[in-house]
Amino acid sequence: MATKPFVLLSGLSGSGKTKLAEAFAKWICENEDQYALIPVGADWTNREPLLGYPNALKDNEYVKPDNDALDLLIRAKENEDKPYFLILDEMNLSHVERYFADFLSTMESKNFIPLHKMESEINEIPKKIKLPKNLFIVGTVNIDETTYMFSPKVLDRANTIEFRVNENDIEGFLKKPNDVDLDKIKGLGKYMASNFVDISTKKEDYQLGKNQQKEVHKFFKELQKSGAEFGYRTAFEISKLIYKLKELGLNDENDKLDIAIMQKMLPKLHGSRTKLTRTLKPLAKLCLEKVDNKFEKEYFENFDNINFKDDVNIKYKLSFEKIMRMYKNAIENGFASYAEA
Repeated sequence: MATKPFVLLSGLSGSGKTKLAEAFAKWICENEDQYALIPVGADWTNREPLLGYPNALKDNEYVKPDNDALDLLIRAKENEDKPYFLILDEMNLSHVERYFADFLSTMESKNFIPLHKMESEINEIPKKIKLPKNLFIVGTVNIDETTYMFSPKVLDRANTIEFRVNENDIEGFLKKPNDVDLDKIKGLGKYMASNFVDISTKKEDYQLGKNQQKEVHKFFKELQKSGAEFGYRTAFEISKLIYKLKELGLNDENDKLDIAIMQKMLPKLHGSRTKLTRTLKPLAKLCLEKVDNKFEKEYFENFDNINFKDDVNIKYKLSFEKIMRMYKNAIENGFASYAEA
């Protein structure tokens, strides 16, 4: 969020995506007016559920949405030194591009979102509003038969974080399967709130080191072969993400690049077995320290026995495991995408 105030939390249903977003908001916010948890409806076909609309039957009346989304934007604009969080639960239950189009557009253009055409405010609703710099949007994503896939337009504008649960996670949880009490952390991080806003808004020199530039360029060339290459915006955000990770205490160069690959380069990958297998193998090679003639047998023919955590030859561990999982899905199902159920 310090890199880009729009984050998508994707992955297994019930893995804690919404809880994490809510926990961070409660921890860092001074009061409940600074965040809103809004479940997205399957019937959201335009911007009205988030921004409301002027009443066509009554002059000087603006109908606010039933949720707190619009009021949250206004409060954020009035208190720019505090962070505000808009959490959209199950964001892809409806077509994101329909109800979220104004947000997606203004994220890049920095233009105003028009709300109404009256000469002055209506019920304290301004004629237009910008997305405040201290507003952070988190969307949770589940993939099943009731949801929609994200378009490249959405993925380009977000940092995507994948959630998975492994056998060690479940084993540890079953020893003490308690619910989470978020009230215990409420407001404990409020003294860091203004600093968090400063970190996310200040401008720095985000230039990558020469080795990092070479690595990013290698991935670009391979992604280009399947039409999943990225543009200037993503390249800038990769540079910014790596810089922010270092600023927040992560010093390992491979780990920083690994996170950038997972969040900004791989999410647009999807397609048929024929299309993806041509791309995934070269990408997998880029995630390794050394590649020899035993590469395919050691990894692609032995997927279930790979020790992703401890194999010293794996340079980018998160990305390599993701690529291998996508390859397996493509072979077994004929199709694969970054977003998994």
